[in-house]
Amino acid sequence: MSYRTVAPSTPPSPHVAARNMNGSPTEAVVAGVGGGLLGAAVTSPIGLPLVGAAVGAANGVISGRRGIYDWSTAKGAGAFVLDSTWSLGNTATSLVAHALGAIRGRPDFQRRLSFRQNRHVYGRGFQPRKGFAITLGNVINGAGDTGRARRAKLVTDHEDVHVWQSRWFGPAFAPLYVGWMVGGAVVGAVLWAVARRDEPFGKVVESCAYYLNPFEYWAYSRDDYWPPKRLVEGLGPTRPAVRSFASFR
Repeated sequence: MSYRTVAPSTPPSPHVAARNMNGSPTEAVVAGVGGGLLGAAVTSPIGLPLVGAAVGAANGVISGRRGIYDWSTAKGAGAFVLDSTWSLGNTATSLVAHALGAIRGRPDFQRRLSFRQNRHVYGRGFQPRKGFAITLGNVINGAGDTGRARRAKLVTDHEDVHVWQSRWFGPAFAPLYVGWMVGGAVVGAVLWAVARRDEPFGKVVESCAYYLNPFEYWAYSRDDYWPPKRLVEGLGPTRPAVRSFASFR
């Protein structure tokens, strides 16, 4: 299977003052109106123009005020259009992630990895599994201490791949991802029972449901981290799915 190549974004220099890493109120209004109109247009055929408008507008306002989209490039403009149309359902989940992060408190918004990077990055935010980052729509949660090179690379080379996967696959992304995890868990349980009793049950199930998920295989390969250490030896491919971003550098 071949995958489209998108080079990771380069975050602004850490020496750039954080106060300069914000959009303007005008950008928030324009992006909000644009996102609302696009969202309404794409959901009108299914009778939900107000819902689509609300999701598109909310994403536009939040992202515009934070200066998330890189309007100077086709990639940035395309990210906005996809988030407001084809991937609108995933964008709705990103709004949930914003809300859950705020409810949790101290979400730790990472401006340097978000400003003009076409994504929102939280050091904490919504994090159901400790130590693991999770991406919902255009929001990356649980990035941790991004001052550490490894955690910053996790954002730019792994989680950002999931952001773009959700944009490309749109409404099919969540069903495909979750469907694989459910089916993989069943396969992993059966595999453990008949052939891999020498390994911990949870590790075999996790390998089949999570690590061998094609979307994760793709992201781990881009991150130059295939095979992962927790993958059961002998399960799945030994070679990465695609070239790592590091190899392009």
